[in-house]
Amino acid sequence: MKAWQLTAHGEPSKVLALLEVPDPVPKPGEVLIRSEGFGLNYADVMAVKGLYRDAPPPPSVIGYEIVGRVEQCGDGVPAELMGKRVLAMTRFGGYAELACTDHRAVAEIPDSKALGAALAMATQGATAWYMAMMVAPVQHGDRVLVHSAAGGVGQLLTQIALKQGAEVFAVAHGAEKMAYLDQLGAQHVMDRKAGDYAVDLTKSLGKARLDASFNAVGGTTFKKDLKLLGSGGKLVLFGGAERGAGGAFGTLRFVWNMGLVIPIFLMMQSKSLIGVNMLRLSEHKPLLVSACMQAALGALRDGWLQPKVHPLFSADQLPEAVQLLGSGKSIGKVAVKW
Repeated sequence: MKAWQLTAHGEPSKVLALLEVPDPVPKPGEVLIRSEGFGLNYADVMAVKGLYRDAPPPPSVIGYEIVGRVEQCGDGVPAELMGKRVLAMTRFGGYAELACTDHRAVAEIPDSKALGAALAMATQGATAWYMAMMVAPVQHGDRVLVHSAAGGVGQLLTQIALKQGAEVFAVAHGAEKMAYLDQLGAQHVMDRKAGDYAVDLTKSLGKARLDASFNAVGGTTFKKDLKLLGSGGKLVLFGGAERGAGGAFGTLRFVWNMGLVIPIFLMMQSKSLIGVNMLRLSEHKPLLVSACMQAALGALRDGWLQPKVHPLFSADQLPEAVQLLGSGKSIGKVAVKW
């Protein structure tokens, strides 16, 4: 089969190579899927740079999600999955024409479902649903901050929060992204490069405080968000985009900027700090992750969760797709079609 292999760490155009590699064989409990296409996530960008510690070392095939048809079932897999078109979450191995994954990590989808929209409901859809509907459930009237609000997870968080009746403070950059968030109905759209979002947000809040912050950036934003929370507030950290530049020194600066958290102060102020890593959850709670993906697909089917999808890249354009996602200029889901 053909697969995009990560040969080293560095610039996508230099370290990603489209090669012929052996076909994978499903283990007990796994399915083998022939892929129509696969989605990208920011963790892939970090893996290419060598900044994602959970990624397999080069040479390796990364990638978290695919859409395709089940071609083979391992022992113990329900026979009715054979031949079904499915959305599947993969523990790496997604940048390939064939991929194996736990059969509990797949969901049947109709032939009519568009590739990009379906892929948006995998890693990103499950992450958004888990955060906003399960570990930090958004309530009617909540004041919610969403960083990277026009990104793959951010756009879904924004829509879920609005559906729940929240007042949304959406942070992004660029006229197109700002217009998109306005179109979604976010009540407060802030350009992260037009000034300090925390100052603007404080003015908008007045004496009120945030009920939740969904933060994919970390670094300097972490302490700001923690101060903006009110009693009962939750800071959900699910990414570290600010760490993406500067190599080893950048990582040290990133950690320094976040500072230390003293648990007793969280208790005294009745604030919660929640870390989310869907890879870890998939290892220990695969049925929970599957339930989140299924719920996101249900919302997509019902029509109220509508991801924006960047025009699909062709199979030979993966380096460009990774470059775009890492640049911060994309809106919504970035995906590749075989």
